[in-house]
Amino acid sequence: MLVTDADRDPDLALLKAKMLGSLLYFIQIFFKLRTGRDFVISNPDGRESHHITVCRELTKVFNLKSKRLLINIAPGHGKSTFISYFIAWSFAHYPDCQFLYVSYSHELASKHTENIRSIMQLPEYNKFFGVSIRSDSAAKDNFKTIQGGSVKAFGSGGSITGQDAGLPHLDRFSGAVLIDDAHKPKDVHSESERESVISNYNETIKPRPRGPNVPIVGIGQMLHEQDLFSFLRNGSDGSRWTKVILKTEDDCGNILDPALTPREMVEQEKKYNPYVWAAQHQQDPQPAGGGIFKPEWFVHLADEPNMLVTYITVDTAETDKTYNDATVFSFWGLYEIRSENRGTGVYGLHWIDCVSLHVEPAELEIEFRSFYANCCQYKVKPTFAAIEKKSTGVTLISVLESYRGLDIRPIYRTKASGSKIARYFEMQPYVAKKLISFSKYAYHADMCIEQARKITANNTHAHDDIIDTLYDAIRIGLIDESLIMRYKVSNNTDVVKSIADHFKNINSIRQQTWQI
Repeated sequence: MLVTDADRDPDLALLKAKMLGSLLYFIQIFFKLRTGRDFVISNPDGRESHHITVCRELTKVFNLKSKRLLINIAPGHGKSTFISYFIAWSFAHYPDCQFLYVSYSHELASKHTENIRSIMQLPEYNKFFGVSIRSDSAAKDNFKTIQGGSVKAFGSGGSITGQDAGLPHLDRFSGAVLIDDAHKPKDVHSESERESVISNYNETIKPRPRGPNVPIVGIGQMLHEQDLFSFLRNGSDGSRWTKVILKTEDDCGNILDPALTPREMVEQEKKYNPYVWAAQHQQDPQPAGGGIFKPEWFVHLADEPNMLVTYITVDTAETDKTYNDATVFSFWGLYEIRSENRGTGVYGLHWIDCVSLHVEPAELEIEFRSFYANCCQYKVKPTFAAIEKKSTGVTLISVLESYRGLDIRPIYRTKASGSKIARYFEMQPYVAKKLISFSKYAYHADMCIEQARKITANNTHAHDDIIDTLYDAIRIGLIDESLIMRYKVSNNTDVVKSIADHFKNINSIRQQTWQI
């Protein structure tokens, strides 16, 4: 520990001693200095503040009373703040510490290490502790102290080269490996992605501590029953881990941070996002299975809504063979939901029509034109058609680009949204909140709902072609919100009374064998 000017002033020396003696107190002081805001400690009923719990466990790591620490906590509870200030606090004691900061991407890890650097560059930090960052090594993802310490950021799935953590042969704290959210939420449902992260941990991250007194700390949310934190929690790496499981709601019903997650929000998450609630909030991810979409979440409207804009989504099959997924055309209307319970500013998707076909690739254009013509009979002409640019969809986009009166929009579903499982969980809240509706006359409703009911989180279901068009519709109309922003100020479309009549007319003449 360096002697500074603060040591010569009794009041400042006392303040310095209090900060060095308490990680939580250090955070309170420097959070205020850095942000201008008070660091508010949670005050839950019937349980200890998670701020106190986390700081105590990190202090045990600093004192070498805990060599392997795993803290599971829901997002938004300040976990990265704890780690950033812990590193700065450790440097205040020992400026030669060497840290590796690991997150699911190098970009995210760099963002956190940049926060550490900004704390240590405060004039007050140098005044109290005398620790400075080298001017020739001050990158946000890789910086060093004048006293030989270092912080370097890495992604959990990438190679870690050029630096180890800690110093060998020391009986005091000298740095650590810190893993802050090892998986990207939308990628964790991919088995290959999980295996890649775990393999990289075993082969690259785990060997980085330079001696038995260099700890490894993992902090973040649980996402999957087979993710890295589950792997570590079970001791599968051969180490004994201290496990701190901070549930958003404990077994007695006490909320971890009522100001952050009020009771109403908790109940909504439990009802509408059960998988997310179990994993990210309760740190107890459930095994993959069915029940992602419940039939009762889909709404049947007595009256047709006043739609702002209509569009088509298309999922093309790989081949025309019956055991493959079908080609599906879905027709959608975006509308504002108005009710006493919801108020305004809530938007839904009306599933106006849907067909599922097994056709030769050469017949795709003919079938699409037929579907488009049928959509126009509803008196709500589609504004555009979104088609995934892959396989036979590439050809369909090409031949339709010159089709007059319809805007063709290629979409890149795989690149934009990760695995199928990730997409299911991304769309689940929108379905659970009953934002997807059908006409009471819709002949396709049973088909669509039945396929949704059979979707499983472990990809054991037979077909998901219809649900893929649902995902695209939700992504375009509800998640991106670009259509809402464009059309909400120009709602000139009349209420579509013709839909019911159209259904009545075609129900008697149009028969379709649906492949579920």
